[in-house]
Amino acid sequence: MMSAFDVIAQGAGTGHSIDDALGVVQTLLEYAGTIAFAVSAALLAGRRKMNVVGVVVFAVLVAVGGGTLRDILLGNLPVFWVSDPTMLLVAAVAATLTIPLVEIGTMAVIENYDLVSVFDAVGLALFVVIGTGIALDSGAGAASAVVIGVISGIGGGMIRDSIADKVPVVFASGHFYLSAAATGSALYILLLETSLRDAFAALIAVTYIFAVRVLSIRYGWGMPKFRVDRDDEGHDEAASEAS
Repeated sequence: MMSAFDVIAQGAGTGHSIDDALGVVQTLLEYAGTIAFAVSAALLAGRRKMNVVGVVVFAVLVAVGGGTLRDILLGNLPVFWVSDPTMLLVAAVAATLTIPLVEIGTMAVIENYDLVSVFDAVGLALFVVIGTGIALDSGAGAASAVVIGVISGIGGGMIRDSIADKVPVVFASGHFYLSAAATGSALYILLLETSLRDAFAALIAVTYIFAVRVLSIRYGWGMPKFRVDRDDEGHDEAASEAS
């Protein structure tokens, strides 16, 4: 029986082999994205001092959240994890294994290198590209595919931050997040129009989204924030009452 890497290596053969290779690549990306979001959720759960069961449940919800929203919007029902619960198991195992790693002292490394943001960036990049590809395969136009891809990428993070009582990063962060997802999705669609294989187009788009996200955090790049001073709020409320 050939391994996933054997299928990919022989992908330049017949059209059937190419289809098999691309299917394996997408599956590997889905596993990687699920693990990345599950780990980021488990780490945040640890910071919020959740119990062990809460950590696992929380991580699973986050890991499948974006894909669930994607399938609902595309009408692909039942959603992917109902017919095949493998991703639920993968997320649960990833979260469970994260707990002992933190307990043996890796939290210092996590804090020093901000690995929560790194894993979040990995999950974002992978699920944006996967979501965009699935939307295109479902017959969505380019613009709709970008929207679906972005929702697929940011959905898990929004669920994670909302449950953890945080303003979702996509709204609160001044760094590139939504913009990285949208431009990366558009880049993937453009690359598919070239002679590049789907797998290479996906790899380039994933790398782009991840790099933009991480570099924006590292160097403070991002979008300007809208701020309303409290004094102004009080003035507006007083003016409203007076009228």
